Amino acid sequence: MAQTVSDHIIQRLYAWGVRTIYGYPGDGINGLMGALDRADGRIRFIQPRHEEAAAFMACAHAKFTGEVGVCMATSGPGAIHLLNGLYDAQMDHQPVVAIVGQSARTAIGADYQQEVDLISLFKDVAHHYVHECTHPVAARHQIDRAMRIAFAERVVTCVIIPHDVQELDAVDTPHAHDMTLTGIGHHRGIVVPAAHDLTAAAEVLNAGNKVAMLVGAGALGAADEVVAVADTLGAGVAKALLGKAVLPDDLPFVTGSIGLLGTEASDRMMKHCDTLLMVGSAFPYVEFLPEEGKARGVQIDLSPRMLSLRYPMDVSLHGDAAQTLRALLPLLIRKDDRRWRTDIEGWVADGWKVTEARAMAAADPINPQRVFWELSPRLPDNAILTADSGSCASWWARDLKIRPGMMASLSGNLATMGPAMPYAAAAKFAHPDRPVVAAVGDGAMQMIGNGVLITVAAHYREWADPRLIVIVLNNGDLNMVTWEQRVLAGDPKFDASQNLPAFPYARYAQLLGLDGIEVDKPEQIAPALDEAVRARRPIVVECHVDPEVPPLPPHISAKQAKNFLSSILHGDPHRWRMVQQSARQAWAGVMAK
Repeated sequence: MAQTVSDHIIQRLYAWGVRTIYGYPGDGINGLMGALDRADGRIRFIQPRHEEAAAFMACAHAKFTGEVGVCMATSGPGAIHLLNGLYDAQMDHQPVVAIVGQSARTAIGADYQQEVDLISLFKDVAHHYVHECTHPVAARHQIDRAMRIAFAERVVTCVIIPHDVQELDAVDTPHAHDMTLTGIGHHRGIVVPAAHDLTAAAEVLNAGNKVAMLVGAGALGAADEVVAVADTLGAGVAKALLGKAVLPDDLPFVTGSIGLLGTEASDRMMKHCDTLLMVGSAFPYVEFLPEEGKARGVQIDLSPRMLSLRYPMDVSLHGDAAQTLRALLPLLIRKDDRRWRTDIEGWVADGWKVTEARAMAAADPINPQRVFWELSPRLPDNAILTADSGSCASWWARDLKIRPGMMASLSGNLATMGPAMPYAAAAKFAHPDRPVVAAVGDGAMQMIGNGVLITVAAHYREWADPRLIVIVLNNGDLNMVTWEQRVLAGDPKFDASQNLPAFPYARYAQLLGLDGIEVDKPEQIAPALDEAVRARRPIVVECHVDPEVPPLPPHISAKQAKNFLSSILHGDPHRWRMVQQSARQAWAGVMAK
């Protein structure tokens, strides 16, 4: 059989190192499906239940491997379904290539079935490179450029392939005018700032007496350098959500997460510092950074466009986090006065006491914080952690103490519902020998997670370590939005928009041939988690938790307090329990100090 354009594309992807494609079939990509079949398993095709999950999986593959994630969908609706997961990748700076089908060239422009203007559709999310392959010769350079640009610039790219082109015979690129001859190979150079910029940054940092560091996903892999710089400067280190795995949480100067889901220690450090060193983070909430003019700033980022974006920096360093910190370190003068570091360590120690006290406060039926507090010491070594957006991300950020060797991620800048389960499944496909723990709200589980469990059930026997622990917080409520209605808008909870239909998550897992445990009493949490860690197949631990436990921010503004009171006065249907639980949480925090 003659080699088709589709065969050439699959072989080209293999040459680029692609070994897994996440996608869903359709007649718009029949040619590519046939080529994957003829490739005899050299590239594994993972079929989730929805194209959105495929894009999330490709994003997670990139996050947990450092490779380019690849997803595939048919024309029209299939391509449309990819968008949310692709935006997740784009906004978290992850390299993902989307390959999508299109109507035949002869039908384009004729309002044909499933004909969508895909170049316009993908132009925002994949604007770095989105092209339609209209000739067999173009397949080579379009795949090459999509892979190279995605990897080198950490972006989403897209190649659109009409289904009639997929079936044409492949053609070698001639050495002729109007042709281009591309090659294969990833290249991402090491970027280090100029010596004079490093000297200027060192002068700022050496002059500071109270240095605070904020690290994000760009600092992953730079743990030793971050620790060395923090120790030299006597600094504390706060972590943006995507930077949770940069440093372990048992280091006494690590203040934990920052922002609405952050800790009081991080908040106090930012309020009282006189110098800010931001490394590999695009943390968006300026109200949790020092007030303008009260601290000098130095920022390190691999993307020049992200420099001096959230805070007016005195020195902006374009460079790789580890390499730049390594070059900066010899220029820094060790601070002999350690009182600032001592203060930070005291805030951190007090913060962990408060976190424990709040986790152990009574609730009906279970305090959701306690689930994560009990899970933390039971996390398997080398685990990969995922979380969904919502109130579960609050407890995931604050209560889980990450240890060396672990990986962790969630939807950062997009903060979309749904990725925890696709992330977890992709983590298992990429690292079948590592345990994975997903924290999922019941809303996200109903939206996409239950479908991903079907994929998990179909594949878990392939994994060397079959453990995938899914913690479902079942509170019957879209909880984060409920609290946002109360505290940000001053409105009472709107039951019609917030309440979720009942669903038996643990029993559903059992129906699929997986394990499931239902927990509705605090004393059941620890034994259930112990069983989950020992399980020899994926398991859903369904925890019935109290929706009225507030995800308290590190500080409560006068406006938030006023809005909270307004929601009560306007007749919140759960106002008495909401007041009771808020009071318990506040009192637990006071007593712990």
